[in-house]
Amino acid sequence: MAISLDKIALYKDKLCTDQRLKANASMLVVVGREDTGALEAQVRGSRYAWDMRLISVERLIKLVRIKEKSDDPATLTQIRQLLQPFEYTKIDRIIDVIFTTATDVEEQIVEHPPLEDTDKARDSYKQERTDPDLLSAKRLEAVEAFARLKGKELVRHSRTLFWSSDKSLRVCCAVSKRYEADYQPYWYAFHPNWDHFLTEANDSYFVLSCMDRDEAYAVPLRF
Repeated sequence: MAISLDKIALYKDKLCTDQRLKANASMLVVVGREDTGALEAQVRGSRYAWDMRLISVERLIKLVRIKEKSDDPATLTQIRQLLQPFEYTKIDRIIDVIFTTATDVEEQIVEHPPLEDTDKARDSYKQERTDPDLLSAKRLEAVEAFARLKGKELVRHSRTLFWSSDKSLRVCCAVSKRYEADYQPYWYAFHPNWDHFLTEANDSYFVLSCMDRDEAYAVPLRF
């Protein structure tokens, strides 16, 4: 399989001329097949060897899934860096390693119980931790309800962060299970990168969702 690398480069040059891209922007070719040996060799042997990289659709989807499950800005930076030209031509194997690692880490995540819990309570909670899929479903339920209330569609930016298409409405949604402590049955974190995301828009909310309740609480960031 051979394609016109010059034509792809021409598209990039036009975008740079229109100031829609920076002059040092790189080119990423997304392919829908696995047997790309000839195309890889074509890129390596061309003058675009340090400006162009290849990725399959399947691995690109995996990267998107990692992005959606992460709230760490460093992870998002690493994903972007992987897509930029470096020593390798095709980066599928590296992405496989990242995807496997991210999955393993996710499976080992244990939410922190309240500080007042005893060691015995902590051990008990680790055995009863909430299924991540259930947490995600509850989060989406709350965000979709809030979007209907605001009359706008919200799309996922990361695991807990959502925004409208024009980025003017932003939401961070945290989910908590019910703890045994009657005086404070729900516990939430509020991370600095969440605050940074929300402060970049005038209409932002921190949505608190509870696993055992059918309502959530939208707190305006200004509050």
